[in-house]
Amino acid sequence: MKSSGLTTLVTAVIAVISLSEVSYAEQVFADKKSLGGALFFDVNLSINRNQSCATCHSPAHGFVDNRDNEFSKAVSIGSDGVSIGDRNAPTAAYAHLIPPFAKNMQGEYVGGQFHDGRANGLSQQAEGPPLNPGEMAMPSKEIVLERLLANPQYVDSFKKLFNDNVLNDASSAYEAMAASIALFEKSAIFSPFDSKYDRYLKGEYQMTAPEQLGETIFFSQQFSNCNVCHQLKKLPGSTGETFSNYQYHNIGVPKNMQVRHANGLGDSYVDRGLYENPLVNSEEHIGKFKVPSLRNVAVTGPFMHNGVFKDLKTVVLFYDKYNSRKNSRQINPETLDTWQEPEISQNIALDLLKAKALTDQRIDALVAFMKTLTDQRFEHLID
Repeated sequence: MKSSGLTTLVTAVIAVISLSEVSYAEQVFADKKSLGGALFFDVNLSINRNQSCATCHSPAHGFVDNRDNEFSKAVSIGSDGVSIGDRNAPTAAYAHLIPPFAKNMQGEYVGGQFHDGRANGLSQQAEGPPLNPGEMAMPSKEIVLERLLANPQYVDSFKKLFNDNVLNDASSAYEAMAASIALFEKSAIFSPFDSKYDRYLKGEYQMTAPEQLGETIFFSQQFSNCNVCHQLKKLPGSTGETFSNYQYHNIGVPKNMQVRHANGLGDSYVDRGLYENPLVNSEEHIGKFKVPSLRNVAVTGPFMHNGVFKDLKTVVLFYDKYNSRKNSRQINPETLDTWQEPEISQNIALDLLKAKALTDQRIDALVAFMKTLTDQRFEHLID
């Protein structure tokens, strides 16, 4: 954040928030990050000039799609006003810290963007939505280039920051656009590490008793398995923790039938998760999805890859159903009915889900702790 242009942009993002009111003066395009910021908010990069990256990754709401819709924000509606997605828009916060898609030393898939890791990094991810018919729905890279050329500031900035010929070819222009957006997403406003938890580690915040209990439960495998998947650093209490190891698992999430009926995919459609990634061909990965970061989790619901659960406490209860013998734990509090069957019953990670049953107090404590992972500027969004 050494650029005065980026500082101007950060101030605008935090203070103004409204996409239509953000004004980008010429100095904003002083570097590629600043250019990427302008592109991130530019609705002209969608077919009907009504959506930008920030529409589904709002900087006012934890970088997720907070627009009210009939699906309780579980999925997004495209620029055409008709297309309905099938997966929940993941937060763009802390996304630049996700490693590239690859296999680790144990032969397990790790990292990548999107719920199935099909984009190797932020730049490749940024190339997806503008041309996706169900999202920004631009017909081609050539039409995207036409929109870029219509903005004199873009023309001057691309030539200055890349090269004089970058806008002579639709593919090179598109790649430069995505690369700029990716650089913007690496700026500090996306990953400030200034939550109550971060301040607690610095001695600047005193946790409440429920928050402290929740921290103990979270990091102790004696009480839960939370940190088996939601801890990246070797030691609890490490700075810069993103609360995900970015591996892939099937935890038995049910279908979101409200969404399936609305988007036309219907009862028979099955989202195979990681198996949909073109680089994955083994059936042992059917039904697996990437472990999400828990940063800002209290303000970025609904939850799971399909937004099927509305409340954070419901998510904790969903995990506990695998371990508790209480009849009440077999009831989804949001539907007042038994938990739905998993969308895909094979490959469920029962070894990771096995833990001690949680008391009501400990469930509430875990929720209280996860609320402390909220960036400071989003704390007012916590219920």
